[in-house]
Amino acid sequence: MHNVVWTALLLLTACGSAPAPEAPAPAPPAPAEAAPEPAAEPAAGDLARGDDADRKSKNGEATVKVGDVDVTVTYGRPEARGREVFGKLVPYGKLWRTGADEATVLTVSGDVKLGDTPVKAGSYALFTVPGEDEWTIVLNSQAKQWGSYDHDKSKDVAKAKAKPGKAPMTEAFTIEPHDGTLYLQWAEVRVPVPLSAP
Repeated sequence: MHNVVWTALLLLTACGSAPAPEAPAPAPPAPAEAAPEPAAEPAAGDLARGDDADRKSKNGEATVKVGDVDVTVTYGRPEARGREVFGKLVPYGKLWRTGADEATVLTVSGDVKLGDTPVKAGSYALFTVPGEDEWTIVLNSQAKQWGSYDHDKSKDVAKAKAKPGKAPMTEAFTIEPHDGTLYLQWAEVRVPVPLSAP
């Protein structure tokens, strides 16, 4: 009996009366995973100052509005501790990190001017060259660096002169805003940073 059934099936298939069984359709390919988007490039690297818990010079921060532009400066706060500061601890005529440890960083949210020089929005190392009668304020495009040891003059973007003034004794170096201007103050010296709206 089985032989008869198999013979009939073979004849039907050969004559085209019955379709050959179809092979199962292949499973659709699994959807390819989307490639991860590249991480956004940081605008100016990680500019956060290190933890100051074990440092003699604590971290400081000041903000001021120059026109419509937000200006923020982060810096280290060395203390005088009975030492003669300007002309001794901080020599005249030499580039100073303008604080302690990492370079002081000045960040502007929009375009400003330092003295007469336009400065684009961004973050900059803020250096100074102290003098008895005149200081030079320097902005350098390499915001993240340690002190001023690796200062690259070719990356200076703006310089301006400023006149130091007298101030009450300030033990720890301080940068403070007043009437839209940032002032550098330490010992008995106070110096304005000549930023203005373009």
